[in-house]
Amino acid sequence: MTRTIRPDAVLVQAVIAGALSFAHLHDLAQAAGQTGWKAWAYPISVDLLLVAAWRRLRVDGPSRLAWCWFLVALVASLGANIATAGFLDLANPPALLRLGVAGWPALAFLGGTLLAHSPTPRPVSDDHASDAPESATVTRAPEPVTEPEPIPGPEPAQALPEAPAAPAVTAPPALVAHARRLADDHQARTGSPIDLDTLRARLGVPPAMADAIAAQLA
Repeated sequence: MTRTIRPDAVLVQAVIAGALSFAHLHDLAQAAGQTGWKAWAYPISVDLLLVAAWRRLRVDGPSRLAWCWFLVALVASLGANIATAGFLDLANPPALLRLGVAGWPALAFLGGTLLAHSPTPRPVSDDHASDAPESATVTRAPEPVTEPEPIPGPEPAQALPEAPAAPAVTAPPALVAHARRLADDHQARTGSPIDLDTLRARLGVPPAMADAIAAQLA
């Protein structure tokens, strides 16, 4: 079965544009002092870097690395087309042009290496997700509903018997008089009334007796 070759206008245009760019890059490299096979290697290097960056964009999607080197190669090709159109004196090329042509091999090597060896994120395919075992669904019979047993409430608290009232403590008059002298002496020495703890400690009486004496001194 024979296949007929049909001319494609886009393909023909691409071949013509590539050939013109190739020739311009060769002429520019030759004008910058690169003779022989070196002048032919420059356009190959530029075109290969352009194709590698474009392939990286198509395969891996948009990325800053691929767009950066694609623009570098595009500027090199476009610059050669403009320079050889009469804007520069190729008989006496400027030093900047010689510098750019001399540094292009290292730049192209760096770009090609980064494009070829930079890792690209790989999306997780659905095949790995399908390999995971499906979780088994266990169906249990409904448990019978039982009514909760009534919780007995707290028993009513029994009333506690009232404690007998403590007998009133009566301080002897002599002890009260002695306590008054101690309180006056403390007031004269410190300038503040005597407190209950100090009074009880000075008299050596129990707390109930000290309270009764303090009540009579107030």
